[in-house]
Amino acid sequence: MDESILRLAKGLGFENAEKILHLYLYGRYLPHYLYHLGSPVGLAEKPPDEEIPPEIDEMIQIITTKVIRDILSPDTSTYHGKVLPLKLAEDLVSVKEDVELRGLERIIPYRLARDIILRNPSSIALVDCGCRMLRDNPCRPIDVCLAVGDPFASFAIEKGFMNARRISQKDAVDVLEAEDKRGHVHAAYFKDAFGDRFYAICNCCSCCCMGMLAWKKLKTPIIAPSGFVSKISDDCTSCGECQDVCPFGAITVEELAVVDREKCMGCGVCERACEYGAISLELEPSKGEPLDIKKLIREAQNLHHQEG
Repeated sequence: MDESILRLAKGLGFENAEKILHLYLYGRYLPHYLYHLGSPVGLAEKPPDEEIPPEIDEMIQIITTKVIRDILSPDTSTYHGKVLPLKLAEDLVSVKEDVELRGLERIIPYRLARDIILRNPSSIALVDCGCRMLRDNPCRPIDVCLAVGDPFASFAIEKGFMNARRISQKDAVDVLEAEDKRGHVHAAYFKDAFGDRFYAICNCCSCCCMGMLAWKKLKTPIIAPSGFVSKISDDCTSCGECQDVCPFGAITVEELAVVDREKCMGCGVCERACEYGAISLELEPSKGEPLDIKKLIREAQNLHHQEG
């Protein structure tokens, strides 16, 4: 058996052979995987450029058909994301120690695939965005997604999945900041095939990202809000910039900018774009709790000390 696959099998458990196959097909043929997820509902503009064996394509279709059924409800979804403001995304790629956090439903509001288990968190792979590869005129650059922690990052690098290459934690922060400047959204993704846990940060746009498109066009609950909503202050000049850049169509400008709190996902794109400092993010309990990895680690450490 290939050594990298053997390490992956040991990490996930040999009893999870089906998940390991799912993970392998997802990583190796991500554009095809996403194409079969998105094409039935019109979210993929073109098929992948790479031709693959028909039997592999058929296996991917079988898997994605089940995933499509599952993601229609938070109770069954096994593939979903959590929106992150820039600071929380940076914290997530800057963890120094191994972390094991389970049962995070108050933060990741799905019944399945909601753990954060980071092994060797400084191991990070920069990979091409599968969603952008399926667009006729994708946003650039293409290499903006981050696989975080092992065995997944090292596995992707060893296999060369999606042009994966190893980068430092500082480099990862630089990628996040560059995408943030472009007005793109950060989301931590969780998946059953990755051991029911967090595995990557997607940095994408509302015109390319299938998760965001599915949320906006189909109301599919594949992404969860950050736990914040945007708040407009009296310093607003009604310039309309926030309305133009909002990835979720949550802001309209009347006498002042007005936030539709139901639509707002708390991504922070409008806050960064407002040159007058009239927008801030505030906690909104109805949106769940933020994925604040530093806070979660402190809480876990305090609980361990109390139990000790």
